[in-house]
Amino acid sequence: MRAFLSLALCFLLALPAMAQDRPEASGTDRSATGGAQTLDDILARQRGEKIDDSFRRNATGGDDAAGMAGQLGTLGGASDAEVWRALRYGLDDVKVSTGGAEARVLIQDGGMKWLEFRKGPLATYGAWLLGGTLALLALFYLVRGKIRIDGEKTGRTVTRFQAVERFAHWLMAGSFVVLAITGLVVLFGRMAIIPLLGHEAFSTIAVASKWVHNNISWAFMLGLVMVFFLWVMHNIPNRTDLKWLAVGGGIFTKGVHPPAKKFNAGQKMIFWSVILFGASISASGLSLLFPFELPMFAKTFVILNNMGLPQIVGLGPLPEMLAPHEEMQLATLWHTIVAFILIAIILAHIYIGSVGMEGAFDAMGSGEVEEQWAREHHGLWLEELRQKGHAPDTPDKAAHPAE
Repeated sequence: MRAFLSLALCFLLALPAMAQDRPEASGTDRSATGGAQTLDDILARQRGEKIDDSFRRNATGGDDAAGMAGQLGTLGGASDAEVWRALRYGLDDVKVSTGGAEARVLIQDGGMKWLEFRKGPLATYGAWLLGGTLALLALFYLVRGKIRIDGEKTGRTVTRFQAVERFAHWLMAGSFVVLAITGLVVLFGRMAIIPLLGHEAFSTIAVASKWVHNNISWAFMLGLVMVFFLWVMHNIPNRTDLKWLAVGGGIFTKGVHPPAKKFNAGQKMIFWSVILFGASISASGLSLLFPFELPMFAKTFVILNNMGLPQIVGLGPLPEMLAPHEEMQLATLWHTIVAFILIAIILAHIYIGSVGMEGAFDAMGSGEVEEQWAREHHGLWLEELRQKGHAPDTPDKAAHPAE
């Protein structure tokens, strides 16, 4: 009897070990876990692999759970896990006494994806874009040098921009430079400033940058509106722009001066880039200045889906239902992406308007440009001024306006 009892005890002790030796369920078979996630699901998620989590998202309780009420005690017909899943995927029915739709969002785990994209691809590719732009401009200067006035200077000047035009330009340009610097500080500060100056110094700089960025934005938007109404009629494309583009505006070849009116094709591209990208930055910026008040991405995604544009570029339908916090996250990403593009464009504009071309800065500095400079770069515009009596008449050269 003692021997029999000893064998039975050994057998009972060996059962757990035998159970552990059984192979794990493979694939997506979750019958062994009663429909819950398996070890394979957990490991795949930890490896960063994309998994189908509909088995969790849809498990938020239902009529079939009512029979379990006796076993769940005070939890009623839904378990804790089901409650948290409903909160996470926005399927819950939360009621709050104060606040709008954003106050009803108790869990929103998309913030980690936003943070990883902001610190990773966005910061990395943005830095490469700006660094590459500066490198190309430096290389162009070394190869081409400063674009000089080819003809003999006359000593006479022509009024290119009036005071109100220069005010609007510098209001927009100056505020944009401040916005670009403060925005880059906010984005790269933790990586660049903290190692150099420490956490306390970065905190002070970051808070000041954010305050300046938020308030100087109004000056940029005002300048943007003024510039649009002052110059939009001069920046409508025409056939003369094709001639300018055909020879690269003479930028790459000495002695080549294609005809142009007040704004050449290159300046028109800068103008429309500033207007369109600037308007987009302003719209997303207003959404950030007034959190949760100006959602615009869900409605935009509906329009894009109806047009079929996401499918054309190989993407699936864009989400048409976004939580308020997701709207804010997308606004910050879009704001930064468009800002990087516009900064790169403005760097090229600053180069041409300063060290890249002789006499170009005078147009926005004093508003007066050398007559020969106007003849070479904007010959058609100079001829228009002569016909109106706003420029000195030189018959010997007026017949061939920069061709």
